[in-house]
Amino acid sequence: MNLASWLHARALQAPDAPALLTGTQVVASYGQFARQAAALGARLREHHGIRPGDRVAFFMPNRVEYLILLYASWWIGAVAVPVNFKLHPKEAAWIAENAGAKLVFTDRGDRYAQGELPAGCVELGIEQEMAALATSMEISATLEPPLLLDPGQLAWLFYTSGTTGRPKGVMLTHENLLQMSLSFTMDVDQPQPGDACCYAAPMSHGAGLYNMIYVRAGARHVVPESRGFDGAEILGLARELDNLVMFAAPTMVKRLVAQARQLGVSGEGIKSIIYGGAPMYTADLIEALDVLGPRFIQIYGQGESPMTITVLPRHVINDRSHPDWMRRLGSVGYAQACVQVRVVDEAMNDVPPGTCGEVVVRGPVVTQGYWRNPQATAETLVQGWLRTGDIGYLSEDGFLTLTDRSKDVIISGGSNIYPREVEEVLARHPNVYEVAVVGAPDEEWGEVVVAVIVTRDGQPIDTAELDEWCKSEIAAFKRPKHYLFRSDMPKNSYGKIPKIDLRAEVKAALGRK
Repeated sequence: MNLASWLHARALQAPDAPALLTGTQVVASYGQFARQAAALGARLREHHGIRPGDRVAFFMPNRVEYLILLYASWWIGAVAVPVNFKLHPKEAAWIAENAGAKLVFTDRGDRYAQGELPAGCVELGIEQEMAALATSMEISATLEPPLLLDPGQLAWLFYTSGTTGRPKGVMLTHENLLQMSLSFTMDVDQPQPGDACCYAAPMSHGAGLYNMIYVRAGARHVVPESRGFDGAEILGLARELDNLVMFAAPTMVKRLVAQARQLGVSGEGIKSIIYGGAPMYTADLIEALDVLGPRFIQIYGQGESPMTITVLPRHVINDRSHPDWMRRLGSVGYAQACVQVRVVDEAMNDVPPGTCGEVVVRGPVVTQGYWRNPQATAETLVQGWLRTGDIGYLSEDGFLTLTDRSKDVIISGGSNIYPREVEEVLARHPNVYEVAVVGAPDEEWGEVVVAVIVTRDGQPIDTAELDEWCKSEIAAFKRPKHYLFRSDMPKNSYGKIPKIDLRAEVKAALGRK
């Protein structure tokens, strides 16, 4: 089993079908896509000495050549190591060293002119390599099939965000990604040849992980001309291309909704927006539905179980007549087809429905562990289950609601307070644009709740008003004791709010040690 065989098959079946687009411009058909991938794979082998199992790192922003390089690596049995382009080059170099990568691909091969890469690792520019292919006649009219591989062979080293230290390389095999893809078609969406899969989120992460599903379907793969997320550009592409599908972080959805409101449009041409990666507050989701319509699907996953823990499908999100609609809307849905999901106590015993515990997952999509890190593997994979580190509870009907990461729970006066619950309340305030809740040290209570807020349009909010708002929604002990205001919310390179940094900022602002 080699995932590149899906591209090979599609190229044989529909060689003239449009495959790769920059904006609205088709730059390769499926036949051209496959031949370029096969030729680049041969070049990696013959000119750069890449052998099956060798690691090839990608450190560049989104571009259509990203997909060509990904399939070229798999074509010859190599392992892809996509690296978030927003990382500092030194951080990317550390990942390359940890992975033992022989090559690091960048746009033009000039990110490491000072020799920061580890010994034995060479930087190449994808632009130069593709130009060399175009002039060397190495792209053959005959399409040789990809190398046959064992399904358990490593396909993708997915490096975690490293919020608690150095990032860890999650080992994802061809079988893992096959199972992820099958689960997607059963639970998430039904890809069609006429779809336009748009890569506005980083291809090194969730957006890129979904590519092979749309390759198998023979859909179009669209990289915006901006090579990232621009709300107006996405809305324009949707109108021109139709049936646009994209993976988006909740912050991207929020920005897209704001842009649609500003332009007076309702998302014409968008088929599906699959969101995940961070909390989507209920108020934001309802606004998105009101503005853009029934186009949303939520997934919850981790690198260790890529995109495949739970799903909140379109029909559930859209069913406002259901008596539990609001509760379900605040959940992350139910277990996807390829996994089992439990909520357990510290001894790995199931807790009753409605009781918070740690979310654990088991299934053929779950990683076999972390690259060259047996200690982290043993701590995370326990009794055959992936310990996610996420805290949540299951309802009687199997819907999982996440409360927080275990390290983010606030313990005040001996009571557990889940920041997500407080954030949901504050996010519904009409003048709150973004909010993050953290704990701050307190001599009397151990910790107290602090809300960090970005107001809508910079309009001030009286803290007494926020107190009254919370008072009407949640218990007194959960209400913030302090409110801090910012002009914008800090985000790390993965688009998430780094609460470890926010806690340090709050402690300094309050004069706490």
